[in-house]
Formats: sequence, C-alpha cells, structure tokens
Amino acid sequence: MHKRLDKGLTLGLVGNLLFVAFGFICYIYYITYDYESIFSKVVEIIAYTVEFAGFGILIYAVSLIWSSARMRNWLKTGYTVYIAVEAVMMILELNSFRLEFYKPYSLALAIFHSVFSAMVCFAFLQFDPNKTCLESMIIICIGIILGGMLGNIMGVRIYFSIITNAFGFALLFFSIKYMLKREMIEIDCHGDKARVAEYSSSTFFTDNSENKSENKNKK
Repeated sequence: MHKRLDKGLTLGLVGNLLFVAFGFICYIYYITYDYESIFSKVVEIIAYTVEFAGFGILIYAVSLIWSSARMRNWLKTGYTVYIAVEAVMMILELNSFRLEFYKPYSLALAIFHSVFSAMVCFAFLQFDPNKTCLESMIIICIGIILGGMLGNIMGVRIYFSIITNAFGFALLFFSIKYMLKREMIEIDCHGDKARVAEYSSSTFFTDNSENKSENKNKK
C-alpha cells in the first residue's frame, strides 16, 4: 500500500472519530448549559479544541489523498468541501444560543446535511468501482449517514446528524484500509507501476488472425 495514502486513510479515521467525540461533547454542553457556569465554558473550550483538531487532521488527511491517489477528482473535491461544511456546521452548533438565524431543529437543514454527506460518501466508489466489497460497504455507510435525519424526527438537534456522518465516514475509512491491506481492492497511486493493460485495434486483430491460423493448422 502507498505510504501517503495509508497515512491519509489513517488520519481520516482519526479525524472522523474526533468529530464523533465533538458530537457527544455538544450533547453534554446542551444539557448542562448555563451562561455563567464555569463548567459550561470549560466544555465549550474542549469542544472547540476537539473540533479544530479534527478539522486540521482531516485537512491533512485529504491533502495526502490528493497527492497520492491518481485522478478521482470528484472524490477529492467532494470530501474537501464536506470537511469545510462540517466545520461551519459545528461552529454554528456551538454558537446556536447566540445566533437567532440558526435553526438546529430544522428538517430542511437535516435533510440537506444528510443527503449532501451521502453523495460525498458515494463518491468514494471511485477508489475501485468494480469491487462488490467496496460497493457494499459504501451502501452501509450511506445508510448510516441518511439515518442522521431520524434525529430531527425524534426532536434531536443537528449534532445527531454530525455524529452519524462522522461515524459513517470513520467506518468507511477503516474498511478501505482493511480491504487494501488484504488486497481486496486496488487504488493506483502516483509513482506506482501501471496495472491496466493497454489494447489497440491492431493488437486485437493480430491476436484474432493468429488464433484462426492456429486452428487451421490443427485441422
């Protein structure tokens, strides 16, 4: 496995786990919130620390994926935009008590957040689109991500969707590492030898004529 790609996938897993932790910290923050409480301020500082740590790690992870994997521009661009969107959503969540325009219980926001994240998850099929094992895992992770909309139905804030998204992507990164290690999938990287055989029309007809002449000789 390409070292830069492996490191990018590992950091992607870690960054998403930090986003999961951020979601649970937000839950504690909301149920204990008191404007004048020192505890609330400490929890808020911890939440910001975890958020920016996760954001920084994911930015570095996606830069490693950009520089190691060949092509796959939809995947790379989509996940880069996803990281930026998640960072904005987290900042809005932590400041929702101060921002009147932000609606953390909005169904439209929950649907947009889940569907957009599911589309980004689907883009990871570009890693190796012909392998059933990768397809199956992406379908499972998309199901987890879309399940984030259930939080709104149950009356939970948007942080529930952030947790399910991060868990879904963490599972995806872990699964890709697992499949690569066991050579269940292949991801061509810069610096690797080409694995795809190239055929021309002349080669095809040459092979055909050779096969025919061999058959005649046998007769």
